Amino acid sequence: MNVLGGELETCSIDPLTGFFRDGYCRTEGRDPGFHAVCAVMTEEFLSFSVDAGNDLVTPQPQWMFPGLRPGDRWCVVAARWQEALEAGFAPPVVLEATHASALEFVSLADLEAHAA
Repeated sequence: MNVLGGELETCSIDPLTGFFRDGYCRTEGRDPGFHAVCAVMTEEFLSFSVDAGNDLVTPQPQWMFPGLRPGDRWCVVAARWQEALEAGFAPPVVLEATHASALEFVSLADLEAHAA
């Protein structure tokens, strides 16, 4: 289920995202990071993430991670999205592809305010 109460939509197939690398921002309790927010990458967020110790730019083939560019959609950790919001760097969110579990970390009002 997505944050709007509907069926969870695909976040991205290219690049292939999700904790399970199936295109969906779902966690099913096995994802300790809660990669539940479908975000559209921006240069500002990518820089913020690198500065916070999470390099989303450099490819990591061993993790099936291609490295991201502005405009890519990616399932980000809900708590990291909240940190970015507080720092003024929150990327746009695809609400229909953001898993309802994200609401444990972020408010629906904040997500809606940053809807893509």
